[in-house]
Formats: sequence, C-alpha cells, structure tokens
Amino acid sequence: MAIGQFAYASNGNRFLAVGALDSEPFALSGVPFDGAVTNRPGARFAPQEIRRASLMLCDGLHPYFGVGLEGLLGDAGDMRLPNASPLAEVRDAISQQADALMANHHCVFLGGDHSVTLPLLRALHAQHGPVALIHFDAHCDTWTDHFGEPSGHGTWTYEALQEGLVVPESTIQIGLRSSGDRAAREYVRDQGGLIYTARDLRGKDGAGLQEIVLAIQQRVGGRPCYLTLDIDCLDPAFAPGTGTPEPAGMSSSQVMTFLEELAPLNFVGMDCVEVAPAYDHAELTSTAAATFVWTYLCGQAAKRKPQ
Repeated sequence: MAIGQFAYASNGNRFLAVGALDSEPFALSGVPFDGAVTNRPGARFAPQEIRRASLMLCDGLHPYFGVGLEGLLGDAGDMRLPNASPLAEVRDAISQQADALMANHHCVFLGGDHSVTLPLLRALHAQHGPVALIHFDAHCDTWTDHFGEPSGHGTWTYEALQEGLVVPESTIQIGLRSSGDRAAREYVRDQGGLIYTARDLRGKDGAGLQEIVLAIQQRVGGRPCYLTLDIDCLDPAFAPGTGTPEPAGMSSSQVMTFLEELAPLNFVGMDCVEVAPAYDHAELTSTAAATFVWTYLCGQAAKRKPQ
C-alpha cells in the first residue's frame, strides 16, 4: 500500500464539485492528520466531510461578495501523509507538499488537528517571510509543551512565534475562552499581539464588531496575512463535532462577520481545522466549516473582479 492510501484520504470528493487542481489561482487541499489531539480524535475524517457539505454551495454566487468560484478553484485532493510516524516527520511531509502548492496557488487547507498549522506556516514563510496571523480558536495554543510532550496541537502558536514565522504585533487571537495558566493565555498579548476573548465578543455582531474589525485591520496593515480557523471557536451549539468543545463560544454569525469584513486584508492563505465528524450532529459542524471556507475564498475572488 502506498503512503497515505487510507480510507480517510479522499481524492474523488471535491470541494464545491470543482475539478482536480490544474492552473487555477486558488487551490484547496486536505490534511487528514489527527495524531496530536488531546481529547476526542477523528479530525482526519474532516476533509472529506467538509467537501461533502460544500456541495450545496456550488450552484450560485456568494450572497455578500456576489461572486462564485467557477474557473478559479481547483481541488488538490488530500495530502499523502505517514499515519504512525513521529509528529516532526508528519510535519515535514506537510511542509513539503504545501510548499509545492503555495508556489503556484493561493491555498486553503482542510485539517486535521491544529498541529498541521505549524508546518503550513513554515512553508508559507519560505514564500513570504514572517506573516500576520489571525487565529480563531477557543484555546490559546501557546503552551510550551503538550502534556509533557514537546509539541502538539496546543503548542503551535508558541512555536510559530519562537521560530519567527509570524509577526508578534500582528498576531491576533479571537474567541479564546478555555482554562489555562496566565503565561499561556496571555502569551500573544505579552509578545505585542491582540487577544479578543469570547467574553469580549458577547452581545456583539454586525456593526457591534466594527471597532474590533478596524483595530485588526490597523494592526495587520498591508502585511501578508494567514488565517487559521479552529472550528471550536464556535460554541458547541453551532459546532458540536470537534475534539475539544468549549461552551460559551462564538456564533456562526460572528465568525461570518469577521470573514466578510476582514476580506480586504492581504490574505495569502487559510486553514480550517479540528472538525471531528464522528461527534457532529446533522452536519452542523462540517456545514459551518464549508461555508466559512467558501466565504473566505469568495472574499479573495472578489478582489479579482474588474472594478
């Protein structure tokens, strides 16, 4: 059996029913790895479920951006990854495959657990140097170890800052609310970045989020910017299918407001991670993930329209 030829590594089920990636400007790829989770596994199955949920979105224009993705997006299938190798080896395989895609396309990646973001940022760094980072999550992911292990899905932000992959003052976290010691919870702020906790966002949406949107736009400026969206930023009422659910989270509407309003930033890529289909109900989580990815891509495609 060739590497990565597993039941969860899909190449026939494509996002929005687009064709296999060729020369399209936007590329989508699955990263079916969940070997670094700390609670419920299953995110390796997310890429195919998010693609399946996306099929209801393929027959029209985005209601806010007024564009579709026909002729602009190709699906590269799922990365071929070692299934039981050390995390460092898996990450090397991710970086190598991401680098080849990023050389020719604006990429969106479907995780997988959040440990996959670090190798994606390493590949992105080769193209752009340090980037701004917008990070939606219930968790800070800035622990210095992973329950005694050196690295995992809760350490990648700390590692990215330590490695100089992201610009500290242009690192923004949105939706945080999990337990954790002060050093981890405030690490990004201590490095000069911004944190908007779920509590900070309570009762705010639409126009109520504009002050925060403006602050993020000012902090990022024209820098190349990467977006990583952990689906557990959402309250479990909106996204039950995730490995580490945290109550009192964001609404789907709040996330959509941010995606729509921040689209003018100089985004150079995105990932959506931590969808665990086995714990989903009525495809709520995979549908939210598909819609967020579609919205991000349409926001970027809208910039290509003649003015």
